[in-house]
Amino acid sequence: MPVADDELSLVFSALADPTRRAILERLAVQDATVSQLAEPFALTQQAVSKHLKVLERARLISRTRRGTARSCALDADRLDVVAGWIAHHRRMWADRHDRLDRHLAALRAERHDDEGTPP
Repeated sequence: MPVADDELSLVFSALADPTRRAILERLAVQDATVSQLAEPFALTQQAVSKHLKVLERARLISRTRRGTARSCALDADRLDVVAGWIAHHRRMWADRHDRLDRHLAALRAERHDDEGTPP
């Protein structure tokens, strides 16, 4: 499933913050409530909730209500889509780099041929 550029901006913006990345790492292990996610941070539950809203808007997590507690879960599929986008661009730049290397090698070989020196 392709991801629109504006959606990628939301994801990369969400991932730019170390607290949000730590929250995602925690959710990769298991679902957690807001209070459980707030425990390791020197942040209020309100501040953690703001981080969760950013992650939810980027569709990196989902939140469900169970009684009075709100449980959060990682949406790993969303990360797979972003990782695919990164892999595609990495391959594209590696191909460009390889073509540049071949071109530079050809130029060096031409220059050495013109000068009559070995490459």
